[in-house]
Parts: sequence; structure tokens; C-alpha cells
Amino acid sequence: MSHQSDSDFVTEIYPTLSEEARVRVDLAAAYHLIEHFQMSDSIYTHISARVPGDNEYFLINPYGTRFGEVKASQLVMIDLDGNVIDDPCNMGANPAGFTIHSAIHGARPDLKCALHTHTVAGVSIASTQTGILPINQWALQFYHGVSRHAYEGIALDLAERERLVKDLGPENKILILDNHGLMTMGNSVGEAFTLMFNLERVCKVQMGVLASGQPVNPVDSAVCDLTYQQYIQFAEMSQRGGFHVEWLAYLRLLEKVSPSYKE
Repeated sequence: MSHQSDSDFVTEIYPTLSEEARVRVDLAAAYHLIEHFQMSDSIYTHISARVPGDNEYFLINPYGTRFGEVKASQLVMIDLDGNVIDDPCNMGANPAGFTIHSAIHGARPDLKCALHTHTVAGVSIASTQTGILPINQWALQFYHGVSRHAYEGIALDLAERERLVKDLGPENKILILDNHGLMTMGNSVGEAFTLMFNLERVCKVQMGVLASGQPVNPVDSAVCDLTYQQYIQFAEMSQRGGFHVEWLAYLRLLEKVSPSYKE
């Protein structure tokens, strides 16, 4: 069976969709992918995407849905003050999710998507003082650009937003929520998901290495810097028709295992 071209596949997934509809499809896809790769936490944690246009709205899952149940047409649209603009299922949004995601979208208009997880590996690393260690090639993608935010309890206090944004900083896209979990952000939904997929693997490997009790083989700091820059260059090289080729590969996977995301 011949492989479908990327341009034909893009046309199939996004047939004459509006810009908002395309974002909805991508965001629903990210939810299904997090479920598929076993990075969800029941109905908890959340992924959000900025709604294109002049209004400061963002989309998030209906509170109470499993990630694999999320559909593009049923996402909740809210503004930065928590006002519900559209809620097709009348389920509202996770209050903690609003606190965290409204903070990101209000302070960083360059970021189109924010993705938050509570995985065993991610929470494990977030519970250590060392954070991510530069001990393998995967980890070196995160050698720079990682911020940390101190744990303040379940994120229900809107006053925490100011501190969270300050800790993230003006440029970083990775945030370790101490004793809590992980966040990745991106200029697209695809970037935020791919960063999280890679970050999750890094956390799993690090826990495995440390559990082995074997001496860790160090990587020279100059090589760490070089590899970090190579990751950036490789991401730029991997764009095709406005999409990262890895994101298109994930969408092709969903067409086989969970195609309802587009509904």
C-alpha cells in the first residue's frame, strides 16, 4: 500500500476548515494522543489552545470527560476572566485548569497551546530537587529553557497565576510544577504535544537510570549545548507545508486508533 502524501493527508484532515476549526481538530487530537500514550490522569489535567482572532479566548476540554472522549466540536471556550463563551456539553471547565491555563494565555500570546500532565514519571521528577539531568541525548533537548514553579496546593487560587507566569519567564516553553507535574507549551498544538511526549520519555529514562544504581556516564557541557542547538535546528528542518512532520505522523496514527477526535 503506497503512503499517502502529506499534502493529501492535510487536505483530508483539514478540508476547507476555518482557522478556529483547525485548532479545535488539533487540540482534540492532542487529548486523544495523551490518552493513547497513557499520559492521562482520569478526567484530570488539561490541554488548552488559544482561539485565533482578536478576542482572548481559549479552548479546553469539558470537565468530566476522559481524554479519549474529547471531540473538536464539544470543546469549551472561555475567556481570561473565566466567562464561558461556548459550552456545547454544559459541563464547564476544570477550575484548576482555568487557573493554570488562563495564566499562560494571558501572559504569553506567543504560545498557542499549553499542555499539563500528571504522570508517574513526570511527578517523580517534579518531586526531586535535581529536575531533569543531562544524562542522555533525549534529555539534552531540555538542557536549557526549563522553568520551575513551587508547589502551592491545588491550583484554585487565582493569585497564583502571577507567580506561575513569573516563574515560567518570557521565553521558556517547559515548566516543571514542583511536586505536581509537567507543562509544555508551543507555538502550535503539535509542538506542545511533541515536547511533552519527549519530556515524558526523558523522565522515564531518568527514573530508570537512577533506579539502576549504576554510575551515570556524564556528558561534557559543551556537547550538551551543541546537542540542544541541534534539536532546535532539526525542528526547523522538519517543517513541511506548515506542519511538523512528526505531528502529521501522530495524526495518521489517530486515524487508525481513535478517529472520533475530529467530530
